[in-house]
Amino acid sequence: MSLKAKAFLDLLRLHFFFVWPTLFCAGLFLGFWINGGFSLVLVLQAILIGFMGFEAGLVLNDIVDAEVDKKELHSDNKLTKYWRPFGERPIPQNLISRRQAMGLFAILVAVTTVVIFTLPFPNSVYVFGIMVTCYCLEVFYQLKKRNEKLPIAQVMGRIDFALFLVAGYLCVGNPDFTVLLLFLFFYPLALAHLGVNDLIDVANDQAKCINTIPTLYGVKATAYWILGFSIWHFAMAVVFLVNLGALLPVAGFAVSFFLIAAANAKILRKKTPQASIKALPMFHVAMLIYAITIIASYAVVAFL
Repeated sequence: MSLKAKAFLDLLRLHFFFVWPTLFCAGLFLGFWINGGFSLVLVLQAILIGFMGFEAGLVLNDIVDAEVDKKELHSDNKLTKYWRPFGERPIPQNLISRRQAMGLFAILVAVTTVVIFTLPFPNSVYVFGIMVTCYCLEVFYQLKKRNEKLPIAQVMGRIDFALFLVAGYLCVGNPDFTVLLLFLFFYPLALAHLGVNDLIDVANDQAKCINTIPTLYGVKATAYWILGFSIWHFAMAVVFLVNLGALLPVAGFAVSFFLIAAANAKILRKKTPQASIKALPMFHVAMLIYAITIIASYAVVAFL
């Protein structure tokens, strides 16, 4: 495999390719459950939107952060190696030019937009509006955290991750109480997940002079940030389940609860980046189990 091909795989974090459409389709299948209208064509549209839209956001992240990322400490790049299959940051390392990355971003956004507007109206407008909002939030997050004294970038910026599932729901549904619950269920988990990432990468963030939870408040406070938002997430998950009644089996959610609780215990015991890198996959598996539970539950009820 050529160096250029490896660089593009790192830019796109392509070994996680299945995660983004799975999360997006969790929102979609919840929409099917509440609103009806199941369609294999709509599922395919959602897979394309979820995959290409999220990949565009990852590329945008690297474009905005290209100069700052040049300061990364190569002796402490555990998080980079976790997220990127070949462990490189292609733009600051001149493996891919910023112009090439911007071209790829433009193509991904253009194709995603075309697919979005094959959705029925007004769902297409809802989803397109969320896509634009998420890209704006991503840029705000990357720029604001370079100069802040309060975690405004983090609190505002992670709205985009929670809106990703909301966009899946709105492919078939309308803004309603269920979509609000979906957002409130996932948003605190996104903030806890952000804290884990920041705790792992604290040495690099200090070298880059950017403000994250650990650089603002310290490693110990970040561990409690993760715990606090995890507890909020658990509470909202219960509210989410209770309001959906018998729609979702508790067992799948219970497994995710256990993984998130175990990850928190691991972080709280040692409060180190080394412990956090071991906890991060537990958060990711928990997210996938949530998504698969929603999708599989609908499939079982609808088709069996």
